[in-house]
Amino acid sequence: MAAKIPPLLYADTERSADALYFGRVGVPDPFIAFGLRGKKYAVVSALEFGRVRKTSDFDVVLPLEKYLQRARELWPQRKPAAAEVIYLLAKDFRQTRFVVPEDFPAGVFDKLYELGLDVSVADGALFPEREIKTPREAAAIREGNRLSALGFAAAERILRASKIRGRALLHRGQTVTSEMLKFAIEVAILEAGGVSANTIVAGGDQACDPHERGAGPLRPHELIIVDIFPRVTATGYHGDMTRTFLRGRASDAQKKLVAAVRAAQLGAIKMIRTRVNGRAVHLQCVETFKSHGFETKHTAQGSVGFFHGTGHGLGLAVHEPPRMSPTIDYPLKKGSVVTVEPGLYYPGLGGCRIEDVVQVTAARPKLLSDYHYTWEL
Repeated sequence: MAAKIPPLLYADTERSADALYFGRVGVPDPFIAFGLRGKKYAVVSALEFGRVRKTSDFDVVLPLEKYLQRARELWPQRKPAAAEVIYLLAKDFRQTRFVVPEDFPAGVFDKLYELGLDVSVADGALFPEREIKTPREAAAIREGNRLSALGFAAAERILRASKIRGRALLHRGQTVTSEMLKFAIEVAILEAGGVSANTIVAGGDQACDPHERGAGPLRPHELIIVDIFPRVTATGYHGDMTRTFLRGRASDAQKKLVAAVRAAQLGAIKMIRTRVNGRAVHLQCVETFKSHGFETKHTAQGSVGFFHGTGHGLGLAVHEPPRMSPTIDYPLKKGSVVTVEPGLYYPGLGGCRIEDVVQVTAARPKLLSDYHYTWEL
């Protein structure tokens, strides 16, 4: 059996979930990390050296400055950086091959090739084991969703307390806007130990673009999608939940829309278990929507109906494997964590999405999110 090619990373942990997973320590600037013969190595500057040695999962932490000095002596004509340091490390450890993630910096990759190292890009995930969440990881994701629930509660308090004045919602004399709710959501999460960036609070036709963050006044009697995906500061794991609200009185058409989305979500959750194909879960949602009279159409002006995937993996990244979508055949694995978020979007009527998070088991999936589904306020 061929020996496994050791992994190599050059990234910061704010943007690389792989780097955070590998070392279990936050480092805000790009640093070198690699695995070799059963051990994990990191190369960091003096700024990070002591902290990384004390708090990380790395077996060996090496000083960056030592390698930079050697590189300057070896290549006095160039300004040495990551590639030159990696070359020296490879020479010291008698290693000529590494495998890197697909988002590895292209400039560093080219320099390593020039220096004679055999560096290949991973076919798929660099750490496929990230897909299966341990009980500790599942608890961290549950904590992320607890923060999401605090955000929903903050938004709901404002909506319930708001007064309807014609086409406006007023809270303490001020017009209720997407920005007002997002601020309340993000403050609540910050106070509880997380950060919620790019929160979605989109009402009316804005909500018909699923990734529209929302801006401006929120109107009475219109559907409002609130999608919150915070990061827990202590662990780096995310929550991801969506609820749809309406302040005022819903029309029969709006009630029918929300009922169809909830029915699709419940049907999907019921279907999820080990070895079930994620594509089949998605197609079940499509059939549920059809049975409720909601068709999906794609036109030159855009799409209406249900035109995104049913769910995605969740962990150190908001979007990670696996996927439940119409284009990917992928049997779900025991222990993986996925969102379940069908939605319907029709300009003029509005949009609705309901999202929860579950962990796949051999039987009924384990729910890792909790907030009520009362939407008409």
